[in-house]
Amino acid sequence: MNIQEVIRAEVIKAVSILFDARLDSVEFQPTRKDFEGDVTVVIFPMLRQIKGNPVQIGNDIGDYLVPRVKEVEAYNVIKGFLNLTISDSYYLEFFDSIKNRNNYGFKEVKEDRAVMVEYSSPNTNKPLHLGHIRNNLLGYSVSEILKANGRKVYKTQIINDRGIHICKSMLAWSKYGEGETPDSSSTKGDKLAGKYYVLFDQKYREEVAVLVEDGITQEVAEKKAPILIEAQNMLRKWEAGDEEVVALWEKMNSWVYKGFDATYKELGVNFDKLYYESDTYLLGKDVVAEGLSKGIFFKKEDGSVWIDLTEEGLDEKIVLRADGTAVYMTQDIGTAIQRVKDFPDIDGMVYTVGNEQDYHFKVLFLILKKLGYSWAQHLYHLSYGMVDLPEGKMKSREGTVVDADDLMQQMKTTAEEISEELGKLDSYSQEEKETLYRTIGLGALKYYILKVDPKKRILFNPKESVDFQGNTGPFIQYTYARIQSILRKSNMDESDLLQENSKGLEIHEKEKELLKLLETYPSVIELAGTNLSPALIANYTYELVKEFNSFYQQVPILGELNKEIRTLRVQLAHKVGEVIRSSFLLLGIDVPARM
Repeated sequence: MNIQEVIRAEVIKAVSILFDARLDSVEFQPTRKDFEGDVTVVIFPMLRQIKGNPVQIGNDIGDYLVPRVKEVEAYNVIKGFLNLTISDSYYLEFFDSIKNRNNYGFKEVKEDRAVMVEYSSPNTNKPLHLGHIRNNLLGYSVSEILKANGRKVYKTQIINDRGIHICKSMLAWSKYGEGETPDSSSTKGDKLAGKYYVLFDQKYREEVAVLVEDGITQEVAEKKAPILIEAQNMLRKWEAGDEEVVALWEKMNSWVYKGFDATYKELGVNFDKLYYESDTYLLGKDVVAEGLSKGIFFKKEDGSVWIDLTEEGLDEKIVLRADGTAVYMTQDIGTAIQRVKDFPDIDGMVYTVGNEQDYHFKVLFLILKKLGYSWAQHLYHLSYGMVDLPEGKMKSREGTVVDADDLMQQMKTTAEEISEELGKLDSYSQEEKETLYRTIGLGALKYYILKVDPKKRILFNPKESVDFQGNTGPFIQYTYARIQSILRKSNMDESDLLQENSKGLEIHEKEKELLKLLETYPSVIELAGTNLSPALIANYTYELVKEFNSFYQQVPILGELNKEIRTLRVQLAHKVGEVIRSSFLLLGIDVPARM
């Protein structure tokens, strides 16, 4: 048990004995820097069960704890806050207990409890962009955090490889491409498809403008543009299985998949299972028919099928068109059910999708519950805000998106420029430099995005993210590299770093602050898993790094004359380095041994 668990049990017991009251929970917070103490018990929530002055209640509980809990040395009460001073011996015993612990803070994976995390899910008519990067980083990191919390995780995506938008790229290529291929033009396949998607829009706008000049209204012109009608015809042919159209679709999609794979590899994300909309768009129709017979859905006069969710504060939602064709909701119902058939050990799913789809997922989850699926109680929409740039919002049709590959290259270039300015890489080979630029650049990108709560919108500034000061990836990576330098210079081997010899030592207040932070790491991982928020991991790591740098500046490590204390401080640096590396792996970020 950590110190909060020990104190929680004793505070509940104290309240029962002293006030004849029952507490179900105890609220803690770190003691403020300007007050004496290590752990603070917040008294105010107890006033619901205990009548009285919060200062007196705090003093009574403090008087109870000090003689009975060996870890509590002293206390003070500030208003409604009971500040407890924890003994050095507790933290030293704790530190000895984690020195040999690999994957400290992680829980053992239970094979019978699986969750599926969906992320990325791009369209095959354009390359991945900055918005996809946030989606991928969130989905991948949440997957790793859930694993660290003992969950078996399947990472998946559904690739949107059909529909009118795909046909637009196909049609533009067939009309204007002159046989261009990724090989013939030395272009990534996803970028080539995106080029023709933008070209389609240009031609479409031109045709609409001509029709408007001829006296047709804008609204009618947008529906009657010949190139749009051609794309609609192409979609109908695809749905009918036209061999020529399907062959073109397969060819262009194969280009795109190869491009996507290269981007995913560079970004450092992966998947266990891929689903394709071309395989899933007909799923769910049988489920709707079954639900209709059970009275879960109802049919309108035109033959369309709906569900009435007004009692739940929503509205009526269509699940099948009058002509019997599926809508996205139908498909998502069928896909969710299919996934559980494919992976019977799934008891929950996380959908990483932007917040513009909040309503869609409320409806989807509610429908699946009404259909009687027990796992529908454990569905979660990881809703996230959009990513903006200083120049404004991105628009795919107009070709004003920030391409994911270009951005990653820009980050590496920026890392190179700043590293060269600092002039600390003279002893590196060119290959070592290139590896370091990639580690710093991608680390900066990932950390900048993941340190923000998923629900918040981000204004992304590439230059600002590659800063070696402040709450940035490079600052944390630099601290890790500094720790590795200390370890190399210490000449301590593995047995020295792991020996449990801390008992009886006096510790500096800066050492104690680090130990307190290290003790909270498992609870931070647990909270990040509960909230599906990598930001909690990122910002914990920043606080740990800030505290280590303060320790480094104020306390001698290798210069300490007392061998036992020097050993303790090197061991502490070693464990902090391990936790930095561990937490950054949960974010999908590498750390360099040298910088």
